[in-house]
Amino acid sequence: MKFTFLFIFGVFTIFTCLKAQEKWNLKTCVEYAMNNNLSVIQAQIQADQTGLTRTQNYFSRFPNLNGGVSGAFNSGNNQDPTTFSRVTENYLSAGLQLQSSADIFNFFSKKYSLQSSVWDEMSAKANVNKVKYDIGLTAANAYLQVLLARQQVKITAVQVDQTRAQLENTTKMVKAGALPELNQTQIEAQLSMDSSNYYSALGNAQQALLNLRNVMSMDPAQPFDIEEPEVEKIPVESIADLQPDLVYAEAKQNQPQQVGNRFRVQSAALAKKSAYFSRYPTLSTFASLSTNYLSFNKRPLYNKVITGYQSTGLVADAGNGVLYDVQSPVFTNTSVAGYIRPGKLWNQFTDNFRKSLGLSLNIPIFNGSAAKIAYARAGLNLKSAELQLSQDDLKLKQDIQSAYTQAMTAMQKFEASQKAVFSSEQTFAFSQKRYQIGMLSIFELSSSQNNLFRAKLEYNLNRFDYVFKMKVLEFYKGKGLKL
Repeated sequence: MKFTFLFIFGVFTIFTCLKAQEKWNLKTCVEYAMNNNLSVIQAQIQADQTGLTRTQNYFSRFPNLNGGVSGAFNSGNNQDPTTFSRVTENYLSAGLQLQSSADIFNFFSKKYSLQSSVWDEMSAKANVNKVKYDIGLTAANAYLQVLLARQQVKITAVQVDQTRAQLENTTKMVKAGALPELNQTQIEAQLSMDSSNYYSALGNAQQALLNLRNVMSMDPAQPFDIEEPEVEKIPVESIADLQPDLVYAEAKQNQPQQVGNRFRVQSAALAKKSAYFSRYPTLSTFASLSTNYLSFNKRPLYNKVITGYQSTGLVADAGNGVLYDVQSPVFTNTSVAGYIRPGKLWNQFTDNFRKSLGLSLNIPIFNGSAAKIAYARAGLNLKSAELQLSQDDLKLKQDIQSAYTQAMTAMQKFEASQKAVFSSEQTFAFSQKRYQIGMLSIFELSSSQNNLFRAKLEYNLNRFDYVFKMKVLEFYKGKGLKL
């Protein structure tokens, strides 16, 4: 009883999960992949970093302003930072500084650097769209592969059923002595091979679904399955509107890769101008405000008396060859007359307040040819960007031509499968009439019916393939995937 309850509960749970599992259509899969694929997220991060560089270049044009606070403990023989006299004692010092500078001449280097970074940001955003488009196309292709794999499962299943029916009929005839046992053995071998193909097709279908999940960067534990769209309802442009030259003309203007390449060429051209003007002298202005504070133990102030004289090393010419040695008095400290104490903090900051304003001219004379090499490198970067633009345009043209050839081939296969379905329908209709009058066995009628079913499956497979190939051409026009 307990086993029966668990079995019923398990079946109910599985049924509920399957019912709750929502099937994803092509549009949902593509949009999810474009928004969640890790490559798209990485490209967006790079675009954000490029935007920060552009912002930094924008604010670099304005004057800078920096403030500072300093403090120190000094011991031994030092220079008094306020009186600049030599003292031998311990004291504390503090300072406040405010500095600013701005470029006056050769502002063009920063100007063109900013404009270059603007084009870089636009190029990075175009690259995000390119990655999204590529991921969307990859997801759509993975979706198609799932559909084709499942159609292949159906085809191999029909083949297994047809071979099994043939085996049953042959077994009866062998038992009746109408056919040798070798025929039965051969069909059994064929059934084993068809069964193997069926299970391989099942595995391929599961792998195709897993590949789609990977493209979408979806959690493997999340329930996921796709729905088979009504392919006849998917809009497809006329092949006349998808000629390679027409598609290339629009793709060259609309494809994110081509748009980003044009932006990169503009950026490289402006970066070259920035490198050119960086070789010019730079005239800058600077200004600063500062003050100091000194804290020390009280210093004694002594009464002094003259205790003698000493030579200064100088002489005074009194005329007629008479020279006098110039001497200075020697003072000796006696009693303490008082003490010197540090002033109050605010008073010292006010008394020691200093300000400066000036100009600075920086003339590049010899710096290891850094500016010259930077300009030459910028020129090579411009040529590289132009070559990349031409190379990608050529590749785009080749890809469009290849996609057009594949679309034409898919169209021909689709039209051929239409004819095969029509022929199979006529054959099955004739088989039914012959069976009704006893001129055809049930096995032959079943084989005719299976052939019709298989032809329809081939028709659906080729139709999916044809529609997708046409969608690839539409995609190259730069208008996305119209689903």
